[in-house]
Amino acid sequence: MRDFTASIVVFLVAMPLCMGIAVASGLPPEKGLITGIIGGIVVGWLAGSPLQVSGPAAGLAVIVFELISTQGIAALGPILIIAGIIQFAAGSFRLGGWFRAISPAVVHGMLAGIGVMIVIGQFHVLFDAEPLANGIENIIAMPGRVLGLDATNPTANEMALVVAGITIVIMLGWEKWRPPSLRLIPGALLGVMAGTLTAMVFQMDVARVAVPDSIIAAIDPPDGGMLALFGDPAILAAGLAIAFLASAETLLSAAAVDKMQNGARSDYNKELRAQGVGNLLCGAAGALPMTGVIVRSSANVQAGAVTRLSAILHGCWILGFVVALPFVMREIPMAVLGAVLVVTGWRLVNLDHATEMFRHHGWFPVVIWATTLILVVAVDLLTGVLVGIAFSLVELVPHWPRLRLNVDQQEHDDETRISLAGSATFVQLPKLSDALDKVRTDRKVTVDCGELAGMDHSCAELIRDWADRLNAQQCQVTLLGVDDRMQKLST
Repeated sequence: MRDFTASIVVFLVAMPLCMGIAVASGLPPEKGLITGIIGGIVVGWLAGSPLQVSGPAAGLAVIVFELISTQGIAALGPILIIAGIIQFAAGSFRLGGWFRAISPAVVHGMLAGIGVMIVIGQFHVLFDAEPLANGIENIIAMPGRVLGLDATNPTANEMALVVAGITIVIMLGWEKWRPPSLRLIPGALLGVMAGTLTAMVFQMDVARVAVPDSIIAAIDPPDGGMLALFGDPAILAAGLAIAFLASAETLLSAAAVDKMQNGARSDYNKELRAQGVGNLLCGAAGALPMTGVIVRSSANVQAGAVTRLSAILHGCWILGFVVALPFVMREIPMAVLGAVLVVTGWRLVNLDHATEMFRHHGWFPVVIWATTLILVVAVDLLTGVLVGIAFSLVELVPHWPRLRLNVDQQEHDDETRISLAGSATFVQLPKLSDALDKVRTDRKVTVDCGELAGMDHSCAELIRDWADRLNAQQCQVTLLGVDDRMQKLST
């Protein structure tokens, strides 16, 4: 019953996001719904992260929009098939833990840059206009959009802005002042309902969602011409990029979900294989790419889900709604979906991550964060991530003479003692993570860092999150031999 009720909450959160992310990606809304159905039913069944929910992700909307602009819609299917095969192979070869070794500064910078891109792109959708080709063009066009509107049809633009504004106000107002007894009702659902009803009651002339009568009609499998694209180096490179970004976002989301609950932990390699199957099927159906999504996953945990059944059922509810009630979706204004994405994107631009990194780890991770963010907006997503990773390699320089990490774990009567020696850097993060995840939580734990020559912020955040989780389970964690950075970490 807890999974059943949680699945309804996740369904209500997922519906507007699936459609809005598809629109932000330059595709029809039904493409996002297909990905949501596959992510729920198929990936939910195969998942290695019990409470994570998969579907179209705002984090990939930007790169999908760029791929469609440069390669065309026909290339998306082969790209996702290639990405799915790479993900499945990575999980089969047990490479899942290495995706967690990406610097948190790069990940947070990437998400913040994506958030900026979504906001400045969907800003134009609020006026019933199309987003422009890249971030700089969208920024340049924003003042003219506000001051001049659209001279060819100013009334329609003003109406679209009104329903978008109502949607944003209802979303933010509900999440700020909602009664505790109704906390599981998502603000996005109420915002979409309010904006849609306003447009219907006042018969506003605004662009609305166009969906086919049958979801089957939206499935667009690769044909003979598309198969020829598999040999294109640009398509192969795009598939590798999607696989890398989708895997990183999925596994970081899984790690965040693990922090939210004290049940079964994620099997990262199994989750990676499940995502590979999901993206392969999305490519075969001509849909959007998928990842594990933190917004839906956190809603799932907060709603009380206990097994994978909630994710599977939420996919069934999406399928049932699309099959039985497509006429309802046709009443939703496009500006309303744009408003949902503007709020979602704004929340990705979380300055608290930067201030926390500066407080705990100094200025260099903040430089990595800011560099990644700026390049994602000014150039493209992949360039921003790759440059951010290159910058993070600089953190290895002080530890170069001793890059190895020795982890010695000893069990005593009522205590587990872990001794660390060498350098704790992101290249050793999978090893450190595996050791910490195996620690028993029914006894005291002591971590002796006295022999550590140094530690970068990736490992520091890993230990902090691990210690917080054990402390929440009433397991006492003590850090010995800490320097100033570790002292901040333990407080």
